[in-house]
Amino acid sequence: MIGWLIFFFTLFLAMLGYASYRSYNKERTSDDFIFAGSNIGTILGFLTFSAALFSAFTFMGMPDFFRTHGVGAWIFLALSDALMVFFLIWFGYALRKRATINGYKGVAGLMKSCYKNSFAGYLVFASAFLFLIPYVAIQIRGISIFLDAAFPDMLPYWSWSALLVFIMLIYSEIGGLKAIVYSDAIQGVIMLTVIWIIGVTCLQMSGGLESGLAKVSETNADLLTLPGPKGLFTSPFLIASAIAIVLIPVSQPQFTTRLVVMKSLKSVHRMAYAVGIFAILVILPTAFIGLYGAIKYPDASTADFLTNALLFDQAVPVAALAVVGLFAACLSTTNAQIFALGTELRSMLSGSDKSNMRITKISILVFSLIVLVFSTYMSDELVLLARVSFAGTSMIAPVVLGAVMFKNPPKELIWLSSLALITFVSSLLGIIPSVIAGYPLDFLMYCVLFVITLILMLRHHLAQKTTHEA
Repeated sequence: MIGWLIFFFTLFLAMLGYASYRSYNKERTSDDFIFAGSNIGTILGFLTFSAALFSAFTFMGMPDFFRTHGVGAWIFLALSDALMVFFLIWFGYALRKRATINGYKGVAGLMKSCYKNSFAGYLVFASAFLFLIPYVAIQIRGISIFLDAAFPDMLPYWSWSALLVFIMLIYSEIGGLKAIVYSDAIQGVIMLTVIWIIGVTCLQMSGGLESGLAKVSETNADLLTLPGPKGLFTSPFLIASAIAIVLIPVSQPQFTTRLVVMKSLKSVHRMAYAVGIFAILVILPTAFIGLYGAIKYPDASTADFLTNALLFDQAVPVAALAVVGLFAACLSTTNAQIFALGTELRSMLSGSDKSNMRITKISILVFSLIVLVFSTYMSDELVLLARVSFAGTSMIAPVVLGAVMFKNPPKELIWLSSLALITFVSSLLGIIPSVIAGYPLDFLMYCVLFVITLILMLRHHLAQKTTHEA
């Protein structure tokens, strides 16, 4: 096992090193470092977008989610991602058009420029910081749980997290976004390959799909129905989850920036279609692994189930490749989101190019250390914690959509998004209830936000039309 691990890790790290080397340019500007020359093609674009989107929470969290909550997990993620693809086509066009007119240094900087109000930029940065830091910590927590359980005497628990953050910092500091894009492409291919090998193996060990479903039906039939054995997948939950996932490109800057740095609009559209296909391909085998867990490890802890299903029940080369695949999946999301935080901070700066570059690199280091601390306090509910991150960042969607759609967007959207963000954070802190009249708070907030945002935008559109005609 150790020999296979050394072989695969050496190969993986060598590819990352080569990606960093290819990306390094001594004469680059801060824009080259942050935006990779804004010349990303379709293949690299969809791989970097997909690798950042599907991460450790997909590789580890989704199988456990299927095992615990049943087939509703497919509706929760796969159908929501399919809807996001259609939204990407329109949003990519509108965003790139606005970025061409106003310039683009980051989502926060774009909001500051469009609203002519610094607070709009700080709001976007605050949202990203509040919810991306915990989300990155989830990824690190997940891989640390797995590696610590798989190799309990090899390294202290915290050192796995530190090793991952250290590797991420090295190549992102050397190569910038271009190195991250190349590494995402490597990691995306590895993740998809590994998860299918393990998924097919788990399906075979379950006796095939039909036989496996029959066994689950005998032991826990609720796993095959909605809302699932724990009643999680209610209609409000699924609707709210779908909205939060569809709005990911709007509210999470690591994805928004990837839409802007694509080579052309045609590349964005091709990328969107490819991401939809990748979503189905990467989520389907997690259902097979979850089915296997529901049959063989129905009452096991998350760590025990994952280490057995992904490691000890697999052939030795596959188990070693699984470790590398999980490490790669975690690394891709970690670097994308921490780098995005640095990008957002940089977009609010007004100093010299050299000064901005230095501050950006230091901020990436500081954000990494904060994530490292947070990862020791996260729980094991990887998917539900990821959903909280999606929902939290989506609260500022009105202010971003307003900026993208209007030349002079209504400033009321700033205060609407601010109130929504404060309300959501208050529910997480227990200041206000997270369930009202039997409905999840985020579901109710989406209903209210939709109506108010629509009214504000329609009123603004009519006012602009009247002014133009006059």
